[in-house]
Amino acid sequence: MIGRAFALFAALMLAACASVPAPDDGDLARGGRFLDYGPLAVDGLPDQRISIWLPPGYDEGVRRYPVLYMWDGQNLFDPASTHYGKAWMAQDVLAGMVARGEAEPHIVVGLWSPPGKDRYRTYQPEAIAELVPEGVAASVRDMAGGPLASDANVAWLADTVKPWVDRSFRTQAAPESTTIVGASMGGVLACYSLIERPDVFGRAGCVSSHFAVAAPDIAARHTPAIVGAWRSYLDHRLALPEGRRIWMDHGTAALDSYYGPYQLGIAEHLDTMAGWTRDKDFTARVYEGAEHDEIAWNARMADMLAWLWRE
Repeated sequence: MIGRAFALFAALMLAACASVPAPDDGDLARGGRFLDYGPLAVDGLPDQRISIWLPPGYDEGVRRYPVLYMWDGQNLFDPASTHYGKAWMAQDVLAGMVARGEAEPHIVVGLWSPPGKDRYRTYQPEAIAELVPEGVAASVRDMAGGPLASDANVAWLADTVKPWVDRSFRTQAAPESTTIVGASMGGVLACYSLIERPDVFGRAGCVSSHFAVAAPDIAARHTPAIVGAWRSYLDHRLALPEGRRIWMDHGTAALDSYYGPYQLGIAEHLDTMAGWTRDKDFTARVYEGAEHDEIAWNARMADMLAWLWRE
């Protein structure tokens, strides 16, 4: 932990606020380096934790870096910190992309998810839960075990964490230099973040996203209504792209095998929306045989980021 007093960033208009530590100069990265912050008390949310990777060369100049934010931050860098012994190994993917000339170096900020039902409760988009039929809504309430808090989660990231990161590190702060990525429920929250906060996020990677909302067996009985809820939400909340990009994907094995109808329904609706052009502003990919885990997500992470970050 960085041995400096926590700095409180409170703003009256925020949906959430948190005590976030400021880094000592001596603790900044020499080469690729990891920084860990937490637990952090956040109004309206379970205690939070943040892991940051500063890319090789960060301390060797005055360069400013684009930032990649990722949900489920405990699953990004080290298999030992995960529940299943599998990690994205995001630092290795990014280092390889930079070495091959496929991307410029990025700072990576991982937002850890809380355990148990709190993860679903803080990741499930509230606006969607309000639009689904009662049979699905009952499953949402059971899976959440309490009031949904995704709006507070997005607000905390957008209005507290990101401003702190921009003050504390040499970042490129504009939306086109700010990417949000997640998988499973984190993938849903990544899309939700970009749609709700176009002033902050310019790129979203929505990987193996659980657009089904409810448990698969319940969702299967309400597929048209769930797709309809997403379409209604997009009609009311998704603005013109204006340079923003959305990547969606899923595999065809394990839990991902349920996701086809939901991603397809969302992509087909985006095709009808003014300004949104497939393979320019958004893309929807299917990875045959890919399962629902960090090994599969690691294998296609470079594909996703290269598409989101292309010139």
